Amino acid sequence: MQQNYLETVFGDGGLIARFHDKYEYRSGQIAMAERVAKAFEDKKHLIVEAGTGTGKTLAYLVPAVAAAVGGKKRIVVSTGTKNLQEQLMEKDIPFLQKALPRKFSASYMKGRSNYACLYRIHKADHQPILDGLDQMDHFRRVSEWSRETKTGDRRALEDLPEDLSFWSRINAKGETCIGQKCPDFEPCFITRMRANAENADIIVVNHHLFFADLNVRGNKFGRVIPDYSAVIFDEAHLIEDIAADYFGFQISNFQIDELARDAATLPISDAIATRDIDKTASKIVGLSDQFWIRFTQARFEGRFPLEPDAFAFRSTAGDTQATPLGEAYYALDATLKGLETHLAVFAETVPEAESLLRRTRQTRFDLDFVVTQAEKNYVYWLEKRGKGIFLRASPVDVSELLREKLFDKVESCVLTSATLSSNGKFDFIRDRLGLDTSKTSGFEAPSAFDYESQALLYLPRAMPDPRSPEFTQLAAGEIVKILQATRGRAFVLCTSYQSMTALYELVSSRISYTCLVQGSMSKAGLLDRFRETPNAVLFATASFWQGVDVQGDQLSCVIIDKLPFAVPSDPVVAARSRFIDDNGGNSFFDFSVPQAIISLKQGIGRLIRSTTDKGVIAILDPRLRTKRYGKDFLQSLPRMRITSEIADIDTILKG
Repeated sequence: MQQNYLETVFGDGGLIARFHDKYEYRSGQIAMAERVAKAFEDKKHLIVEAGTGTGKTLAYLVPAVAAAVGGKKRIVVSTGTKNLQEQLMEKDIPFLQKALPRKFSASYMKGRSNYACLYRIHKADHQPILDGLDQMDHFRRVSEWSRETKTGDRRALEDLPEDLSFWSRINAKGETCIGQKCPDFEPCFITRMRANAENADIIVVNHHLFFADLNVRGNKFGRVIPDYSAVIFDEAHLIEDIAADYFGFQISNFQIDELARDAATLPISDAIATRDIDKTASKIVGLSDQFWIRFTQARFEGRFPLEPDAFAFRSTAGDTQATPLGEAYYALDATLKGLETHLAVFAETVPEAESLLRRTRQTRFDLDFVVTQAEKNYVYWLEKRGKGIFLRASPVDVSELLREKLFDKVESCVLTSATLSSNGKFDFIRDRLGLDTSKTSGFEAPSAFDYESQALLYLPRAMPDPRSPEFTQLAAGEIVKILQATRGRAFVLCTSYQSMTALYELVSSRISYTCLVQGSMSKAGLLDRFRETPNAVLFATASFWQGVDVQGDQLSCVIIDKLPFAVPSDPVVAARSRFIDDNGGNSFFDFSVPQAIISLKQGIGRLIRSTTDKGVIAILDPRLRTKRYGKDFLQSLPRMRITSEIADIDTILKG
């Protein structure tokens, strides 16, 4: 793309300036747009770090539109959050459709569970899926809405509670879809969504949908996103973990119970077959309960990951005998196989039977994959959430999978975020994701903010090691001093719920400012309360380290308790570290430090959100100065003045 075209769009008096009365010329925005355009032209990959204020969404959308329309190539934009997805579709793209001379179309795709299923809603009219009168009223509202809405998107039901108990029974999730055999296939919201996307130049999705689609490409029941020539990943620092989830496997007690329940309601007219399937479904529920009880017992006896003899052992007589866990597993698997046999009889004539047969086979495969733990490049673990028991398996290293499925097949991939580099380099993100150095370039867009005059980094003196017992008490004392200097107006971002709770209790009783704490209400509610309450202080953990925007004086300080190293006991983190060490690397310096640097930069990014903002970043962890890796953290942060004097805080805020 010629540079003069970008100047006509972004330059003073350009197309954007004519349609945007608050537009500011930003050299970093044009520089980023030029690099994105070149990546499309050269069919190469690009990593771009673009901090807050760069205007990165327009910087990649403008060359994307030019490449899509001029080069007749469909481009997917994948975001880390639905909020950004909605910003693109409701604000940025409509703006460009007015401002740019090149007319283009855009489509918005979400995961299937966000959409209502017309067929399942019709069926639910005759099935007992509701509990209580309020749920009946809610269902009637949803049923009426499904006949009126053009999109079927759950988000439009703003007047109903978020946690509708029956939504999972009437949404359009792929595992229950009966495809083209469905009587509602033509008016189906998924069919409409796909048709819109097929005709679009730009498709906006989120990472979860993108990698769910990537994992099942070639599977006629799973593919949702139309073919594309290029992908732009915004909030690309999230890719590794999300990809690992979708290239992994999961099985739960809920999943097996739902399969059995759906089998018991299969609409077939053969009374004998119905009785046999009902008996098998009932047996699956009982055997599933036995399996999960014995599996959790084996796990709590220290046998997970399970030993080779967890399911069977060789007796003194020389024969092989099943353990109690093995008996439960083999009985459950055999009964699931029996359900397969029953369902196969009706798979050709009853669409629901074909769908259930596919689900049953997948359930058996997933269960076998996770419990036998045969694949060495996967980490296996058990997770309990309320009444739910989840067995999970995730690939330890996704680089080869991403290289094979994505980067070697797609012409151009642009990865952008405010935090992708570590110590000025992109080696970490490139290696973790499997990007080929010969086909990938990196670029750090110049910041629109002057951190040296807008921000101050406060590092207190004489703080103990964060693992010492006195750290929390002394950290609370420092926080009180900082908040008195800033007059509240702060986020206190913690690396754990335990630390957040302890600091909240120690600090809130010693200051006069309103203190809010994560968990006391929804995230959106907390942010609204923070914005509306003068001098408020918000104590929070990981979910507030990114994707949160509070401009102006209301947020004048971000306090971080500890360097955000990943929890070493987390099964995925531990497995990734072992993998690096076993392959000749140093997991601490090759993985833990760069990952923590990127997380720290995310937290710090909450502070300066406009050219007029001023504020203080306080990091209470002394390892920035006492450990040799501390300099890597400091060199990765924006250049700003560093102080250990509380008095300097007042100076920067008044200046």
